[in-house]
Amino acid sequence: MFDTSPDFSVLGEATDGVEAVALTDRLDPDVVLMDLRMPGGGGVEAIAELTRRGARSRVLVLTTYDTDSDTLPAIEAGATGYLLKDAPREELFAAVRAAAEGRSVLSPAVASRLVHRVRTPQGSTRTPLSSREREVLALVAKGTPNREIARLLFISEATVKTHLTHLYAKLAVTDRAAAVATAYERGILGGP
Repeated sequence: MFDTSPDFSVLGEATDGVEAVALTDRLDPDVVLMDLRMPGGGGVEAIAELTRRGARSRVLVLTTYDTDSDTLPAIEAGATGYLLKDAPREELFAAVRAAAEGRSVLSPAVASRLVHRVRTPQGSTRTPLSSREREVLALVAKGTPNREIARLLFISEATVKTHLTHLYAKLAVTDRAAAVATAYERGILGGP
């Protein structure tokens, strides 16, 4: 679709988050359209890595997923905007232009949910942790490194990081120590 428009130049296409980071480093695009769920490396991790590296490119998430556990981690990781794949062509083009200018772009559904979340008093509508997130959190509380958590739960280290990102969002924290402390406060984890 972007190739057919004279206003845009498509510089590259990646099949996963790891390749997206490598291509962004090499090609330095103005805007990266990033999906969230891809084989071999998720979008949130790729966005966080681009942010960590100080990439100049703006990241616009374009995905079919619009739950809080998807949108908030993506935005917290550094995404400039978040659109759903059913966005009309002109809306998508306008969003890419806005992202290139550094303006935030959110689909209406995502924007209204974020406004609701900001207006809702902290803790009044807590999203429960999944059983896997609880397992990861219990191991984090024991001081277990991500690599060891991955080995113990028979999942990839990237999946461990995804679970951590999701539980950070659900607990409204930004790091492992705060997650553990909040989990003890809320009774999610037993006594220390």
